[in-house]
Amino acid sequence: MSQTSTPPQNAFSSPWPTFVVTAIAAYISTLDLSIVNVAFAEIAADFPTVSRGTISWVVTAYSILFGSLLVVSGRLADRIGRKRLFQFGSLLFLAGSVICAVAPSMGMLIAGRAVQGVGGAIMTPASLGLLLSVFSLERRSQAVAWNGAVGALGVASGPTLGALFVDTLGWRSAFWINVPICLLVVLLAAKYVKETPRTDSPRPDIGASIFVTLSVASLVWGISRAEEHSWTDSLVLSLFVAAVVFGVYVVRRTLTHPVPLMPPAMFKVRSFSVANTATFLFGAAFSANILNNVLFLRSEWKYSVLEAGLYSVLAPVIVAATSFAIGRHISRIGFRKLLVGGPLLFGVLVFLGSRIFGSDPTPWSEWLPLMFVLGISIGLTFPTLSAATVHSLPPTLFSLGGAINNTSRQIGSAVGVALVVTIQTSSDGLVGFQRGWYFIAACSATAGLISLLQPRVEAPSA
Repeated sequence: MSQTSTPPQNAFSSPWPTFVVTAIAAYISTLDLSIVNVAFAEIAADFPTVSRGTISWVVTAYSILFGSLLVVSGRLADRIGRKRLFQFGSLLFLAGSVICAVAPSMGMLIAGRAVQGVGGAIMTPASLGLLLSVFSLERRSQAVAWNGAVGALGVASGPTLGALFVDTLGWRSAFWINVPICLLVVLLAAKYVKETPRTDSPRPDIGASIFVTLSVASLVWGISRAEEHSWTDSLVLSLFVAAVVFGVYVVRRTLTHPVPLMPPAMFKVRSFSVANTATFLFGAAFSANILNNVLFLRSEWKYSVLEAGLYSVLAPVIVAATSFAIGRHISRIGFRKLLVGGPLLFGVLVFLGSRIFGSDPTPWSEWLPLMFVLGISIGLTFPTLSAATVHSLPPTLFSLGGAINNTSRQIGSAVGVALVVTIQTSSDGLVGFQRGWYFIAACSATAGLISLLQPRVEAPSA
């Protein structure tokens, strides 16, 4: 199928109303990856008999469901209508938010987060498909980069917004805020977004998505349980074995199914495979760093939830500014330079922070300057990863490629958060946080080194 520079005839003359609607959806779906991190202590206080490892599932349950269902949702969106699925996903996300807000038990709270994850997984690839339908080929890299920038901003701003709501209205308000936003998204989509044509392609391998979910859930559960017991605990080992078995089965289905969930030919495209590997690693580092930082501010520097949020506000502002600026210049700079330099800079900064941050607060002389540069490194990386993933794919695989990239980031986030919680609790006090930062720096640096394998190609001119 040849690429054309003209958007489909059913698109609005201006693509920006659709961009605004899909950007809001991208923001709230990624915001909820991190908005509850800052409320970790308050949630634990309300459920004093629940272990720290179990509470971490309030974060990871969302990441697991969100990450494992993106691909099949992208396929289904093409079959039954992207706008229709987008609105359904938004309403499901709303329902999950209400469940979380009124949850009387930890089990109900985790269940609500799971429903949120499913809703986010449904609306995200559908929104990407809607976005691509109104932008010409020449502007797609910029549109994808900006959409990725909004998503990164959502994750990065979560702790700050979470702190404001938690401090003033309690941790449940972090979920209530989603209700009016989701309703606004549904109403705006109904008015300004036009449905895209359905395809008559065969139904994809839905069974594979189930086993992807089981594989990731087994892995993260095993890591979380190891915190309370040990890495040699029989259930922990059984969960790791299950993760491998389910993962191998997914690979087998992918290679043999007539309509695989993820066509194997996609992974032969080097820019796609390298970008997704780097996304997994950088996603793990990014999300783990947010949690490690917030808990450090609360535990070591004894900041209130509001103070912790305010001292986290600089990074997302810089992420947003850098991301939107770099979206215009990716084609001139090239993917490889940004994807090597951004993660390496992030890793160096996190390692530097692990060496200079101590028990005595130094917010102005050390913390905020480091957060400023850290925001730049994030802003250079995430939008470029989004654009590089789909750059060499044919238009028929564009939405699916974006969904797989989101999957890589969310699974990386789930694994990164679970591991950093385990690392923190393996040592007392400052040492635990330092070891968490070492792990984060290693993940990010590895993402940068792997990006050396990116082919020397540039994005289409915007």
